[in-house]
Amino acid sequence: MKHQLFFLGKIKDRFIEEGVGEYASRLQHYTSFTITILKEKGRGRGKQLTAEEQGKLLLQAVPSGAAIVVLDAKGQQFTSEAFSRKIDQWEMQGTKQVCYLIGGPDGHAPKVRSAADLLLSLSKMTFTHDMARLLLIEQLYRAYTIKAGEQYHK
Repeated sequence: MKHQLFFLGKIKDRFIEEGVGEYASRLQHYTSFTITILKEKGRGRGKQLTAEEQGKLLLQAVPSGAAIVVLDAKGQQFTSEAFSRKIDQWEMQGTKQVCYLIGGPDGHAPKVRSAADLLLSLSKMTFTHDMARLLLIEQLYRAYTIKAGEQYHK
């Protein structure tokens, strides 16, 4: 199964970028995994697209037939073990690709939420979007170490 993460814009903090790179490298040993950075076109410097415009950009990038996981504050929360079981479930169902969407600071447009196969919340706490990227990749890595019976997750 392939996991693809779609992000809007580059990571701003170098330490987060390094962490994302580290966990992405580790995750590649377990599964097919890519990160796609979508550029927000059509706005001047410092201006962001609306949630609807961002949503259109994100949804256009998702390949046909892929499962869509939308990170959302009101989404379902999992333990690391339960998230690992969810990945197992997708694999058993023959899911070929799972795409994870992280929106902008205003959250996702209703159209994006309704397209989701799963609304996922990483925590009840609030994180920057860049930090959410790092946490998501780390949790994917953790899920695969759990599946492999390795000790990392303890």
